[in-house]
Amino acid sequence: MFTGIIESLGTILQVRSQGEGKALHIRCDLDLSHTKIGDSIAVNGACLTAVRLGKHDFFVDMAPETVFRTTFKTATPGMRVNVERAMQLSARIDGHLVSGHIDGTGTITALEKNSNAVVLTIAVDRSLAGEMIEKGSVAVDGISLTINQCTDTDFCVSIIPHTAGLTTIGIKHIGDRVNIETDMLGKYVRKFLTQTPAMHTGTGKSDISMALLAKNGFL
Repeated sequence: MFTGIIESLGTILQVRSQGEGKALHIRCDLDLSHTKIGDSIAVNGACLTAVRLGKHDFFVDMAPETVFRTTFKTATPGMRVNVERAMQLSARIDGHLVSGHIDGTGTITALEKNSNAVVLTIAVDRSLAGEMIEKGSVAVDGISLTINQCTDTDFCVSIIPHTAGLTTIGIKHIGDRVNIETDMLGKYVRKFLTQTPAMHTGTGKSDISMALLAKNGFL
């Protein structure tokens, strides 16, 4: 589990194909002396397992499913990535709960300056947009961000200078693809409403509705 608060910028040193999977060698500024083989590290928001470790570098294997779901299908040496180690339960959660399981990718369609912030518009599939709400949370390349506005096909987020300076979001351009993980709580609510058999009290109709959830602060 992660928070979406990026700890370090990393650089991909090597990419090796393993059939439809990949193996990556990544260097970062973190001191990994206390990280163990088998530990989880989020790279651009994707939860990966460290299989070899140095003090400032690590190796990960990526299954075909991970490659298919993420922007790593086009990863090349020299590519900059966001790095976050797994959260500690004793620490503050400054972002939001991020699983590191990428739902899909989006494409940056607009970058607009707004005072001290840059507003990014990111186009996504309708299946992803359906799990987003205004002022909800989303992880973009592993960065915990708040959704300003959203439609059926895209959403907007504001990037402050601090975030732009410490993550890859500050070097993105229109047309770049990014990894997207929607809010896990929203996924459960959506599935509960759309796929779970109706809960009722003998009337044959569900007692749970979007209006009821909104009234009680769930939406």
